Amino acid sequence: MKTPISRALPLLGVLLLTVPALPALSDSVVPPRLDELRALSTSAERELRGDILPYWLTHSRNPANGGFVGMITYDGKVDNSVPRGALLTSRILWTFSAAYRVYHDPAYLEMARYAYSDLVDHFWDKENGGLYWAITPDGKSQASASPDGKVRPPIKLIYGQVFGIYALSEYYRVTGEKPALDKAIAIYNLVEEHARDRANGGYFDVLDEHWNRIPDKGNLLGPAPKSQNSHIHILEAYTNLMRVWPDAGLRANQADLFKMVVTHIIDPKTHHLILFLKDDWTPVSDEISYGHDIELSWLLVESAEVLGDPASVALSKSVALDIARVTLAEGVDPDGGVLSEGNPKGLTNTRKEWWEQAEGAIGFMNAYQISGDVRYLEASRHTWDFIQSKFVDRRQGDWVNLVKRDGTPLRLPKVSLWKCPYHSGRSCLELMDRVHALAAEAAAQ
Repeated sequence: MKTPISRALPLLGVLLLTVPALPALSDSVVPPRLDELRALSTSAERELRGDILPYWLTHSRNPANGGFVGMITYDGKVDNSVPRGALLTSRILWTFSAAYRVYHDPAYLEMARYAYSDLVDHFWDKENGGLYWAITPDGKSQASASPDGKVRPPIKLIYGQVFGIYALSEYYRVTGEKPALDKAIAIYNLVEEHARDRANGGYFDVLDEHWNRIPDKGNLLGPAPKSQNSHIHILEAYTNLMRVWPDAGLRANQADLFKMVVTHIIDPKTHHLILFLKDDWTPVSDEISYGHDIELSWLLVESAEVLGDPASVALSKSVALDIARVTLAEGVDPDGGVLSEGNPKGLTNTRKEWWEQAEGAIGFMNAYQISGDVRYLEASRHTWDFIQSKFVDRRQGDWVNLVKRDGTPLRLPKVSLWKCPYHSGRSCLELMDRVHALAAEAAAQ
């Protein structure tokens, strides 16, 4: 029997008791002017349409295999000898579908159609259903590439499956092409049937290619059968699927997942995500990922709003502010860059990755919209300025992958199974949309 999400409300009191209130704003703090907000939106739009989308339109396709290039190095050299991943194709599909939804540019729709064809023609498992994690460069067979870089048998990584749901539902959202929705629903049903932990709740990270659980103490994402990383992206994918398929069963499963994330994935004392967990939700790690923390903060609110339950919306906003406050205090440098990792003793990885910055800019803006505290707006703008100064590649286009703490770029791929336009493109779209909403609120006052 599923527990209604409203029963999670007692947790709200516990969370509020453990979090000191933010200090009152100084009377000297002046809220930002609309022209300052619009300048941020203009910068995000310029980055999206003048840099990110053109780079991927120009460089990422490989007509020889009907899909995308396997890798583009830091120096801009194409390497098509590496396996191709469904994750990259799904993220490109989402990005250009979302961009077409906003701009109705035929070039974006054409790119989305190209990515859709690649996903369903090359990555769909016609025997077992769902998506292959990786395929050979020519797209003719499944490959054994894995996230940890080791050669392993083919798998069904749930993280990869739900990005298929996320992308296919967005493509259906803008085209109305029912086969795309059917594929998204098919993946959803497979995940629910095979990856759902009926005993303890939540989802297992990895199954074999036939959707059987692999008898292993860990998985390819980490040292345990469950991870925050899979759960936050299942939440994200189900949210987008609900927008186009308001199925009662999906809604109930999403409400249950929301409760699982709030109850088991977020530590109510530290307001950090628990990265890896056993079947029964026992934590396996005390590591901190600041980028994942701030990413979930806004995805949680989005999921609650699409669910439409007032109790879950209120809870999500309280939790989001707790996470944003702690992330800003512990995981952001004076230059505005979001740091990678830490533990209860302090920082353990002071490098700064592209996706962490993208999610920081959204998450802090979300916290500002909830609270009206201008420090969060300044944090969002500061992180965006850091992106502009240290990540945007003014010579070759798009963003560099990773920088040292001082902003020196590391020579990692510009395009790979993991490096994509999804985080960066979504950051631009979200910033524009949120500034528009703030401007509309100000005009109505």
